[in-house]
Amino acid sequence: MTFPLQPTVSAPSAPTAWTPLSGPTRQIALEVLLDGPLSRSALSQRLGLSPGSLTRLTKPLLDAGLLVEALTPAETEDAPRLGRPAQPLDVDPSSHHFVGVKLTGDHAYAALTDLRAGVLAATDAPLDATDPEHVVDVVATLVDELVATLATVRPSASVTGLGVSLGGHVERRTDVTLADHLGWRDLPLAALLSERTGLRTVVENDIVAVTEATHWFGEGHGCSRFALVTIGAGIGYGLVVHDEAVESPEAGLSLLSHFALAPDGPVGPCGHTGCATAMLTTGALITQASRHLGRDVTYDQLLDLAAAGDPVARDLVDASGRALGRLIAAVANFTMPERVVLGGEGVRLAEVAADAVQHGLHGDRDPRTRPLDIRLQSPELAHWARGAAVVAIQAFVLGR
Repeated sequence: MTFPLQPTVSAPSAPTAWTPLSGPTRQIALEVLLDGPLSRSALSQRLGLSPGSLTRLTKPLLDAGLLVEALTPAETEDAPRLGRPAQPLDVDPSSHHFVGVKLTGDHAYAALTDLRAGVLAATDAPLDATDPEHVVDVVATLVDELVATLATVRPSASVTGLGVSLGGHVERRTDVTLADHLGWRDLPLAALLSERTGLRTVVENDIVAVTEATHWFGEGHGCSRFALVTIGAGIGYGLVVHDEAVESPEAGLSLLSHFALAPDGPVGPCGHTGCATAMLTTGALITQASRHLGRDVTYDQLLDLAAAGDPVARDLVDASGRALGRLIAAVANFTMPERVVLGGEGVRLAEVAADAVQHGLHGDRDPRTRPLDIRLQSPELAHWARGAAVVAIQAFVLGR
């Protein structure tokens, strides 16, 4: 196997660098990145720093352009100013850009983001083959496309880093040790893509990546303890405790897939009756619906039929909704999170079967527990590509 030696995109020359930052200086930058704009007094309180210490620590960050002074809402060019305004500190999201790519067994989804993971553009392409050379070519083509898009929107901007996520085991955010759906073993994917694109590349398990994105910039932001459950082609689970994502070498095994939810439910491919795979994955629901309805239907068609009152579809969807409620209850009972976030391409189930979800949830929860804070994510696969971009952002700002 050979790969081109010349990069397909020019290596970026970043206008501002985050590393090496350490101690309170790095914490200041992170606080502003994740929650800015922030006033100096708010930063002092958050970090326990005196105003003098904060001024001393932020000056080099401002001089370097890492932080900027944001205009207050009332401040305009024509408004009179009395004394020096207390301008909040912020980052310029457009100072850096990242590409994230989510790989499935037959497709690649890519997103271009700014420093705060705001999606500026998205694209995708099929994977006609899963050999590494072909996949690297497809990813590089998507990167080129997004770099060209960036050049039309912000001509002086460049891409700082590339993140790739996939289902499977990843070590050191560089090597894919196991990815069954792609047929890969011990593949140095980050090195291959860095050589091909000229971009610093990080690779991560897709559930870990979307958990990090949910934590830093998404529905879990501001919670020191939350759980993420995703439903779609598989069942995913991520957990943040004490404001840190819980890491495990078993993250790629989809452990919740085997969780029993319906004693009288269908048998899943793992041989377990009524497990999460059999009750909640899109493939299982499509198979069951097609059999019971006597014709082929898509996942969205099944949900549309249920929403319209078709009795067969309604029964199937409600059974899955109750199973989803029981799964959420189990996660909440075991981990006691502040919030549960539901995501994945099958998450629309939670809306169409909302009453059934609540029935399953309350049936397995102590009635004295507080109402559970449940948030839904976008089902778009570009959302997963955004997660891959976030691990590239983290690698950049944390110096990983």
